[in-house]
Amino acid sequence: MPFDHLVVVMMENHSFDNLLGGLARSGQPAADGLMFDSAGRPTNTNPGGPGTPATVAAFAVSSTAQGPHVSQTWNATHEQIDGGRMDGFVRSVNATQPMGYYPREVLPFAYDLAATFTLANRWFCSAPCQTFPNRRFLMAGTAYGDIATDLRSLGDPPPPNGTIFDRLHAHGIDWRDYFTDIPYTAIIPSIVERYPGNLATLEGFFEDCAKGTLPPVSFVDPEVGAVSLVGKTLASVPVVGSLLGTLGTVGGDEEAPQDMFYGEVWAHRVVEAVLSSPAWPRTLLIYTYDEHGGYYDHVPPPAAIPPDPIPPQLAPGDVPGGYDMYGPRVPAVVVSPYAKPHAVTDLVHDHTSILATIETKWNLPALTYRDANATTVMDFLDPGHAALATPPAIQGPSLTGPSGPTA
Repeated sequence: MPFDHLVVVMMENHSFDNLLGGLARSGQPAADGLMFDSAGRPTNTNPGGPGTPATVAAFAVSSTAQGPHVSQTWNATHEQIDGGRMDGFVRSVNATQPMGYYPREVLPFAYDLAATFTLANRWFCSAPCQTFPNRRFLMAGTAYGDIATDLRSLGDPPPPNGTIFDRLHAHGIDWRDYFTDIPYTAIIPSIVERYPGNLATLEGFFEDCAKGTLPPVSFVDPEVGAVSLVGKTLASVPVVGSLLGTLGTVGGDEEAPQDMFYGEVWAHRVVEAVLSSPAWPRTLLIYTYDEHGGYYDHVPPPAAIPPDPIPPQLAPGDVPGGYDMYGPRVPAVVVSPYAKPHAVTDLVHDHTSILATIETKWNLPALTYRDANATTVMDFLDPGHAALATPPAIQGPSLTGPSGPTA
């Protein structure tokens, strides 16, 4: 595995088709995004609801603005997937917003990153539900019963087999969670309670990149936003509340209804810091999203290996189901000198592929059945050839035009 430093960046709430739906027409012809007719109009559609047209086609979003009319709850996501028909996105919220997609001129960073390095055509979120359970899969290989982003889940005991950070600590492998305003590791409160010394600021990340002193494993968190659902919920964790202080952050992780411009600026700065680091020759960065945010994707999620015997904690009226199915596709790009340039991979991955990569690289035991059987990111790489040893320039957003802030 041709890296000594692994960096994980996970943004919020966008499907593959929503973020990169036009990539096949503008930078990566092998990308499995939306379909277009000869006039350049998307042909993917969903049936409408009482407040929408009878049929709603995918449409290009003209700016970085986002509305609030999307949902990624357990019930909404199952309605959207609809047994693999992928036709319930509009009906789940009775709005057209889920069918929007961003063209290249609106998200130049996302498109350029995906076209330059190796893109996953089949990276699915780990469970068909919200942020907290999917990030539990990222850190522990299981959601251990959670299906929602809510305060109740923060009172759950730690995962039965611990987290990847417990594994790293037990084997003497250094790691950091570099956060902008709130550490996402607080989704499993035992992490920040046990390892406060492993939390560092975003400025610390930039300093370590510049000096070439990144630890073996780094998680780099975008600005959650103290007023967002995730931010308000995580602020209840005592360690997080003391870190927040008087910050009045509004969010830059790209969750609706945030303006996408700020997430693009943040992510571009992080990637540029990695590319310009003296450690670049031995660094690998995984850039992905936690879940689809309620936005349309046309690829049905396949069956998944249940991580453990713990079932979802469903309430009366919730859609029956388990952790035996992935959620919708999300964007994922592997950034490395050894990444296959301007390439795609069609192997199935989910967030536990990150765990499998860490475990394989540093010879750690798996946490659950899911990460024990997950595909690592080695299919993104050509270990014998560093085709991108000279760091390429990645386009960032502009303050003006469609990629600029709308407010």
